[in-house]
Amino acid sequence: MSNVVMDKPPVTGAPGPSSLAHRRLPRWAPPAIAVAALGAGVGIGIGAGWNSKVQWGLIAGLLYVLGTYVITSAVEGKRQAKDRVATSLVWVSFVVAIIPLVSLAWGTIARGAKVLDADFLSHSMAGLGSSDEGGGVYHAMIGTLEQVGIATLIAAPVGLLTAIYLVEYGRGRLAKAVTFFVDVMTGIPSIVAGLFILSTWVLTFDMGFSGLAGALALAILMMPIVVRSAEEMLKLVPNELREASLALGVPKWRTILKVVLPTAIGGITTGVMLAVARITGETAPVLLLVFGNAFINNDPFNGAQSSLPLYVYEQYKLGTDVSFDRAWAAALVLIAFVMILNLVARGIARWKAPKTGR
Repeated sequence: MSNVVMDKPPVTGAPGPSSLAHRRLPRWAPPAIAVAALGAGVGIGIGAGWNSKVQWGLIAGLLYVLGTYVITSAVEGKRQAKDRVATSLVWVSFVVAIIPLVSLAWGTIARGAKVLDADFLSHSMAGLGSSDEGGGVYHAMIGTLEQVGIATLIAAPVGLLTAIYLVEYGRGRLAKAVTFFVDVMTGIPSIVAGLFILSTWVLTFDMGFSGLAGALALAILMMPIVVRSAEEMLKLVPNELREASLALGVPKWRTILKVVLPTAIGGITTGVMLAVARITGETAPVLLLVFGNAFINNDPFNGAQSSLPLYVYEQYKLGTDVSFDRAWAAALVLIAFVMILNLVARGIARWKAPKTGR
């Protein structure tokens, strides 16, 4: 029996390391395309006689997306080009969204810093005319703090209790009706809330214009936000925690009070703070109900008050250079106040976030 040795033919076309490699754009290519698109957009805009920088930016964004697709298709292929185009659209959308915000913040800081000092924060507009220099925003800050504080004291407990009902007890038609009306209240314009309080509290019950009237309207606007945010946070609490507490014989109300609420307190507090930031800048209901006051009024239950949004509106309406500066400075104070509230909300959320051990 002879041993026959057969040589195996060499395998051709086997994938090696070199055949798996694909050409890729260098890392500096997307920024270079962006710079070229920006230059081309500016050049086209100037050549066409367009003076709007917004038009230049839109042309540059379009050229950036097209240039990314063409260059990537030639180097990496059409499949990778589609992925890069999607990424380019995300970046262009981000830039389009962030530029107005940065421009607004920069313009407010540049114009508001002219008169923003300790005197501006510690004086009111008592005895000053529209063309007189000086004055401040102290009375408006007091009004905003008191009105927002009263609105929070009203809306936060009611909103939290409503959310507890919807998550823990709500069944049937009543729960569906409550959910429907909460959704409706979320979308109502602020002027509608102001008109409702004006027609009931001020005109029907003859309670007069006051900071409390404005706070009631702000509470109406704040309530659905608190309900929705608290409802979502309560739904995130694991059912195992509820079941374990109920299995030990703990009543349901005590389970909610001792187990569910402490677990969700971080998210609930964050939602309340964001709702406060939302109502702080409302102008329409305050204009209808608080009525405005150039003097300091520390009593929100009697007499007209002022507030930061109303102060900005009144000063800008006067139409003088001095009043414009005061309006921008008050707007800067309002933005700083809302920013502080958002930072506090983020800090509370991080502080109360569940800790995961290693």
